[in-house]
Amino acid sequence: MQPAHVVRLADGTDSGSAPQTPDTRHHDAVSTGVGKSWIACALAHRACRDDRSVLYQRVPRMFDALAPARGDGRHTRLLKTIARVELLILDDWGLATLMPDQGRDLLEFVDDRRGRSSTIVTSQLPVEHWHEAIANPTVADTILDRLVHNAHRLTLKGDSLRKAAAKRSGLDEKLAN
Repeated sequence: MQPAHVVRLADGTDSGSAPQTPDTRHHDAVSTGVGKSWIACALAHRACRDDRSVLYQRVPRMFDALAPARGDGRHTRLLKTIARVELLILDDWGLATLMPDQGRDLLEFVDDRRGRSSTIVTSQLPVEHWHEAIANPTVADTILDRLVHNAHRLTLKGDSLRKAAAKRSGLDEKLAN
């Protein structure tokens, strides 16, 4: 699968790190811009320095890439690629409810990764609402059992870092005038 973004170091390497014990890290926040993706990418950068394979995917784009692969014969290969990477970052989880095919795809690679590799999930949606983001309740139970119960969770709260940067640079005042 051609990733939406592979974290690369200046020396050209594109591998990343997972902790010695595979796990799932979840960055949960109820507001935008608090640094979920930044933290995930910082961990991915460290993983690259440790010579581990890393794949960063925004969840909506990942499923956009998987949909046409069903028809052209690449689907199984793409799922295997996602499953094999040592650190998978799923950014922007829960922005929209997953369609049944998307839920099954997610289940396939989450199940294949379980106990072998690490996954970082970033979301504005609190974990207690994740079940609602997957159309099929049985698939949702299975996915969440594998992702949530084995996870280290970070809950980030605060103002948007982008908003603070705009204030520091004076952009907020320029836009208000």
